[in-house]
Amino acid sequence: MAKLSHEDILAFLEEATILELNELVKAIEEKFGVTAAAPVAVAAAPVEEAAGPVEVSVILKEVGASKVGVIKVVRELTGLGLVEAKGLVDKCPSPIKENISAEEAEEIKKKLVDAGAVVEIK
Repeated sequence: MAKLSHEDILAFLEEATILELNELVKAIEEKFGVTAAAPVAVAAAPVEEAAGPVEVSVILKEVGASKVGVIKVVRELTGLGLVEAKGLVDKCPSPIKENISAEEAEEIKKKLVDAGAVVEIK
């Protein structure tokens, strides 16, 4: 049997259909007695829970002294128009961004606090 290079294998994988790839995985599982399932994912879940929530929301609690500055920052962060951003700021407390990473939430909070707003991350 001729030895295949990595390039040959990758070329086959690029051209193969999903059905062909599925059959290939099954054949490999049967031939070598392995499974394509990732048991590591089950072990990783408790680590993420211990680190804190994966997705958080940024809530604008109070506008503060500089309402115009806060509206500008809200427009920048959300991509809303002037009227929509003003409406969001006027309805405090209101969510600015939801289901985002904790790091992104901290950056958003910093921008809003710098503009004079009071912000909460949930």
